[in-house]
Amino acid sequence: MGLREDLERFREIGEERRQDLEEFIRYGDLSGSDSDRIEIPIKVVDLPEFTYDRLDRGGVGQGQGGTPDVGQPIGDPEPGEADDDGDEEGEPGEEAGEHGHYEMDPEEFAEELDEALGLDLEPKGKEVIEEIEGDFTDVARTGPNSTLDFERLFKQGLKRKLATDFDESFVREAMKVDGETPASVYRWCRDERILVSLSWIDAEWESIPDDERGRWDSFSEMEAEVDRDTAAQRIRREGIEQIPFRPDDERYRHPEIEEEKRKNVVVVNIRDVSGSMRETKRELVERTFTPLDWYLQGKYDNAAFVYIAHDAEAWEVDRTEFFGIRSGGGTRISSGYELAREILDEEYPWSEWNRYVFAAGDSENSSNDTTENVIPLMKEIDANRHAYVETQPGGTAINATHAEEVERAFGDRDDVVVTSVGAPDDVTDAIYEILRSRSSDRATAAPGAGRS
Repeated sequence: MGLREDLERFREIGEERRQDLEEFIRYGDLSGSDSDRIEIPIKVVDLPEFTYDRLDRGGVGQGQGGTPDVGQPIGDPEPGEADDDGDEEGEPGEEAGEHGHYEMDPEEFAEELDEALGLDLEPKGKEVIEEIEGDFTDVARTGPNSTLDFERLFKQGLKRKLATDFDESFVREAMKVDGETPASVYRWCRDERILVSLSWIDAEWESIPDDERGRWDSFSEMEAEVDRDTAAQRIRREGIEQIPFRPDDERYRHPEIEEEKRKNVVVVNIRDVSGSMRETKRELVERTFTPLDWYLQGKYDNAAFVYIAHDAEAWEVDRTEFFGIRSGGGTRISSGYELAREILDEEYPWSEWNRYVFAAGDSENSSNDTTENVIPLMKEIDANRHAYVETQPGGTAINATHAEEVERAFGDRDDVVVTSVGAPDDVTDAIYEILRSRSSDRATAAPGAGRS
């Protein structure tokens, strides 16, 4: 085979890989890969077909050894003739076959995605040198137990307890109000900012004795007669054993060390996990965010990832929880941005880190939260790029206005992208819109330049 043929074959293989990559992003199983190794399946099965000669005449092919006589049976194949790799006497082979996939690291994935989608994102270096070893002022996610920042761990657990706990006895009394249903009790709890799920109310509803139903004529009467026990009161009474400590909250103190950092990036992924975000919407978020993470990890020398889940409140989770968790609460998108701002200000200063903030949900938000809270927060948080991915299979719902409001507020700003993913076919287009270079990429901007 000559040089020209080699070149053509190389081009064909490259094109096949890019097609495989795009189909993998849209429809493939993402769970088989991890942050350092990405498995891309290859189409290895071709359907059999008849091939005519150049005159397109068709006909019957002729085997070796001449034409058989009419009615002559076709002989049986001899054992082992068809495949030299099988065991003797036609027994099944024991050797593993070749699997139809090839592996990439994130850097290779980024290069292939650049080729497939025509991207040209150039990472911006933010070089920082810390000169001496000093006090234990830095924090990290790992370290010896002796450096565990227990005060921070306690505060994070306490905040979570106060934000999510509720008085179960108080809610059970609300179920005894005459004429109410699980749905109406749930709505009342929402109005009272009691963070209880409808599924919990449904499960407890049957446990209420019949002779206690109708005890109260109204919620107002019940509230006047029944004392509500707050989480703070229970903690004072029962002690810190009631505070949930989670490994995600652990931070370890480290001394300042001399270190050179180049092309650092932190990617903040924010996902709506409220009751309206059902499985199809969740899968679309995963299918969009996972390639984004791989791409940016491959583009930058040092990549960090933050995962934030939210319903009406927000909390930091690991990657597995991020794509798997589902809540029964309402939606307040600003809670995710509030936590993102806190984490970025504390751990990833704009002067040292390139920052990408990606949020996704079905665009359904609590009343006025987008205009009054989310948009000001997006303007306040300096980032190379903000993106909101709306996941609404089958079209936009009537009350799904968040994406529209964000797009209207930021207009043609190059550092803010709003896109929609209604089906797997939309994923690569959304990724292109989020990652494509823009004329005024703020990655080169000085700290504070993004505020308006």
